[in-house]
Amino acid sequence: QVQLVESGGGLVQAGGSLRLSCAASGRTISTINMGWFRQAPGKEREFVASISRYGHNTYSRDSMKGRFTISRDNAKNTVYVQMNNLKPEDTAVYYCAATLHDYRGVLSYHDVDYWGQGTQVTVSS
Repeated sequence: QVQLVESGGGLVQAGGSLRLSCAASGRTISTINMGWFRQAPGKEREFVASISRYGHNTYSRDSMKGRFTISRDNAKNTVYVQMNNLKPEDTAVYYCAATLHDYRGVLSYHDVDYWGQGTQVTVSS
């Protein structure tokens, strides 16, 4: 069993930055591929970025490439997403995700084995 707790969300103006953290417990995350999703009001949860077990491979959604960077510190059992040049359309609840499946870049919602509770990100114009 893996417990995931996100932090770092908040209110930021357009063009600003935030770094979200996801602290894992219950299992060392160096054995798990990780990712981030987000869900805006009235919309489906969508993939944001993923990172392989040791951080050698990362993948981000096209609309976020160059703005969002996923990373991990396995010694701290923590995964991060650095979000720069935020836009109002980035407003959503951001969820940390863990999968026991092999790393394939894009992480499907259906392949997620563990979810965090989410953290709200609001970008004002």
